[in-house]
Amino acid sequence: MGNAEHPVPKVASRADIAPFYVMEVMKAAAEREALTGDVLHLEVGQPSTGAPEGVLRETERLLRSGPLGYTDATGIPALRERIAASYGELYGVSVDPANVIVTTGASGAFSLTFLACFDAGDRVALLEPGYPCYRNALEAFGVDVVGLAVGPETRFQPTATMLETAGPLDGLVLASPSNPTGSALTAKELRAVSDWCRAHGVRLIADEIYHRLSYGHDTPTALSVWNDAVVINSFSKYYSMTGWRLGWIVAPDPLIGPIERLAQNLTISPPTLSQLVAIRAFECAKELDSHVRRYAANRDVLLAALPEAGMPQHAPADGAFYAYADTSRLSDDSSELCRSWLSDIGVAATPGIDFDPSRGRAWVRFSFAGSTGDVTAAAERLVEWHRRH
Repeated sequence: MGNAEHPVPKVASRADIAPFYVMEVMKAAAEREALTGDVLHLEVGQPSTGAPEGVLRETERLLRSGPLGYTDATGIPALRERIAASYGELYGVSVDPANVIVTTGASGAFSLTFLACFDAGDRVALLEPGYPCYRNALEAFGVDVVGLAVGPETRFQPTATMLETAGPLDGLVLASPSNPTGSALTAKELRAVSDWCRAHGVRLIADEIYHRLSYGHDTPTALSVWNDAVVINSFSKYYSMTGWRLGWIVAPDPLIGPIERLAQNLTISPPTLSQLVAIRAFECAKELDSHVRRYAANRDVLLAALPEAGMPQHAPADGAFYAYADTSRLSDDSSELCRSWLSDIGVAATPGIDFDPSRGRAWVRFSFAGSTGDVTAAAERLVEWHRRH
């Protein structure tokens, strides 16, 4: 404790940001699971499967092959080249490996991008509902966040008209498919938003970490409509490598040097083993696509059950592995509702306040990334709980 002679050093005000509430839900679910062994996890936004077999085999080989030292701050050349090639294979877009920067997860990619693109006091637009860590990180960096309230009328995505009314902007963070809604922009919609950003000198940052997780809906890359967009992706979702902490940025030329210098000073380099083995992940599409088929089956189960469970309205769920449901008929406090579900029926879900500070009390996000058995059992419990209440 401090006194007049020895004052307590301060804690920086930038650290006074909101928590990532899903982590609180995970903690509560783990506590119940330790006591009862009965929790169905629909709160966690990660695959329930591990890394693909080809990655695991390569990991075993490399672990004893020699020391794993630092790499270039922007990543090993072979991985950057493989990531660049994937844009031609998947989207017909040419990407120079020099524009690919490998990062410590998509989280590291966002931190580096935000620091390179925005100064304190700049105004950056985010979707509400949207991924909370965008908002929390930008606020920690002193950037003014401009919330864009999206909803069913625009399929939970922004429009050029909406951007016109937001006031002067320096940036827009766009996610397609989105967390928590799963909504995705069509090529026409993406072009309209991109054209508006280009015309107004607004930096467009496209979160594409849920690409290749889609259900009858095309998900074009932002690079197909504007090669000056900043695109962020990750090995965590489609590639099922969440804990390997590996992501990437495709950055336009003026940002390459600034991001590289920031990475040199903040992280030195991404995890070496993860980089070396991630190259193999591109050879594992058959295994990884089987996970997508499971997510699609889980999605069908959950969306069919939501109306019976008192939640007839939900976001489109075009992609990703989330259902974002309107719970206003059940409760005016989604946090308390989620606590009740966890306590009463052992179903863990994430309250909407994590994603939408103004309207989130009436919404809940369910993840259907787990096994079909678990998602089916959770859906049945939610329906039965609603019938009892």
